[in-house]
Amino acid sequence: MVTIVDTLNRPQDPSEARPRHPEKAHRPDNPVQRKPKWIRVKAPTSPVYKETHNTVRQNNLVTVCEEAGCPNIGECWSKKHASFMILGDTCTRACAFCNVRTGMPGPVDPKEPQGVADAVATMGLEHVVVTSVDRDDLDDGGARHFADVIQAIRKTSPSTTVEVLTPDFLRKDGAMEIVVEARPDVFNHNLETVPSKYLKVRPGARYFHSIRLLQKVKELAPEMFTKSGIMVGLGEERNEVLQLMDDLRAADIDFLTIGQYLQPSKKHHPVMSFVTPEEFKGYERIAYAKGFLKVSASPLTRSSHHAGEDFADLRAARKAKLGH
Repeated sequence: MVTIVDTLNRPQDPSEARPRHPEKAHRPDNPVQRKPKWIRVKAPTSPVYKETHNTVRQNNLVTVCEEAGCPNIGECWSKKHASFMILGDTCTRACAFCNVRTGMPGPVDPKEPQGVADAVATMGLEHVVVTSVDRDDLDDGGARHFADVIQAIRKTSPSTTVEVLTPDFLRKDGAMEIVVEARPDVFNHNLETVPSKYLKVRPGARYFHSIRLLQKVKELAPEMFTKSGIMVGLGEERNEVLQLMDDLRAADIDFLTIGQYLQPSKKHHPVMSFVTPEEFKGYERIAYAKGFLKVSASPLTRSSHHAGEDFADLRAARKAKLGH
């Protein structure tokens, strides 16, 4: 999960000649299938979209909306909603589904926390999502930088609620605890897919480590909302998705998102199926029956899509559950 880079309008430099995904260059092409009608979206054209674009550029920020090629960018940016990707635009891992640039990242920008906070204030965001690339090169995986961003937002926009979408901090003891101590309102970490697909889809991660990370967040901060998401259409079986739901509920996860995987390029993992809106509705009903406070399941669902509205629903669902 990630940030947007404008490769059309920004000045070119020698690094731009480098392939975006050099580790995939030798792989055979996987034809990109035509999307069904329920996934197609209109190109962004609104004046507010341009305002959001300018705010992101003026603060020298990266957004997951762009970098991940999110299909909802037109809708979200036209509402002045953007999800910020920190710690650079280059990921140290090379997941088969992801469109984020891969390679050795540059140094961490110490001005970035305030830059994000300034953008949040300028855009008047009531709820903000902050994510990052994987930074396996850093001792703490970037955890301290996450905490600095949260603190900068709190100082500049005290009423804004903060949602983080973090990496797994694999083999970074104490990293998750640093982020939790900064007290985001929502701690999100995506499983991305079912465990049987990890070797091909998410080879640098470990399924049960991700489950345990989310479980530990809830143990450390029971009041903090926890969230995770997956993509479907990668070849998973329905019963595997249902088992994943059970695994997340066993870890007391509050919020589950399920969206359709869309293939970024011919070198990425192919789409194995386009899941119908009716199938998504079925997943949503089952997930609610299993006890999630909030479920978002649709072809265009993404982790940060409608995050502000979803956070309000989460709080209302918890109050209703507690009888308040």
